[in-house]
Amino acid sequence: MNRYLSIAILCLSFVLAIPAQAETAANNYRTYCMQCHGLKGNGMGLNIRDMSVQPRDHTDAKSMGGRSDAELFKVIKEGGLAINKSALMPPWGDVFSDAEIQDLVKYLRKLCQCSHEG
Repeated sequence: MNRYLSIAILCLSFVLAIPAQAETAANNYRTYCMQCHGLKGNGMGLNIRDMSVQPRDHTDAKSMGGRSDAELFKVIKEGGLAINKSALMPPWGDVFSDAEIQDLVKYLRKLCQCSHEG
């Protein structure tokens, strides 16, 4: 099995073992996203040294402004492959409710201080 896919599966299995009890989008982000995307959302998480693809920098207004809220929702819910991006971005639809994913999308907009430019 590909080393990077193994890492993604390991991370996903670890996270799925944690109950989804975080109450806010910021807490969910810290619990589930910061390992790859970094505590500040700048794509500099703990896992990046073992990743073939740099995680998205959620503080980059230009890059994030090019993604619609629907795309952000889809990638969180269905994973990177759902929008032709990295397989290392796991699907979170079994962890988060649609409302929690919507809140994460809003949180990402706060991190980038941007809206969709499209």
